[in-house]
Amino acid sequence: MRKEHLVLRIAVLVIGLWIMALGVAFSIAADLGTSPISSVPYTISLFSPLSVGVVTIIMHVVFIVLQVVILRHEYSPAQLLQLPVAFVFGFMTDTAVYILGPLEPSNYAESVLFCFIGIVLVAIGVSAEVSSDTVPLAGEGLALAISRKSGVRFGTAKVSVDCSLVAISLILSIIFLHSLGGVREGTLLAALLVGTLARFLNRVISPLRGKYL
Repeated sequence: MRKEHLVLRIAVLVIGLWIMALGVAFSIAADLGTSPISSVPYTISLFSPLSVGVVTIIMHVVFIVLQVVILRHEYSPAQLLQLPVAFVFGFMTDTAVYILGPLEPSNYAESVLFCFIGIVLVAIGVSAEVSSDTVPLAGEGLALAISRKSGVRFGTAKVSVDCSLVAISLILSIIFLHSLGGVREGTLLAALLVGTLARFLNRVISPLRGKYL
């Protein structure tokens, strides 16, 4: 890979992470539940002094450890690059939440609008992350590890990871918040729409990826 292509791919990854972080921030502002991958960090942030970004970093570190446990000697040290990516994404998430902090929907319709903006932004970010073909976020890395070791399709493994995160969020919410916390209708919409939108965007930009990346 030529140096300029590598630089461009890293730039696409960073832009994708920032767009994804903005999407998470919009979903938090909507207060209708976040996407599955952000549900655990958001829920924990509601009953602890830790921010969403900090919990996101911790969660991604756990994902990396799980990848090592699952793959063992098959684990590639290059995948440890997921660690700095996790720190960058966590910092971006907290920054985006801070920037959008003053924005508060005044009614349910505005909350739904914020929710859909968040879903679209997360989908764009995921598409950019995939298109960069560099380092996946640790959540996708864990799904890839499960898929590789078990033989199931990546999509199936990704759904399993997402469902597990939502279940953990629900349990934490009930125990510590005595409510559904960060798991609401927005979480379901994100689970249904983010992947579909990301796949559509990947098909649209695939010719550009082959030409420029």
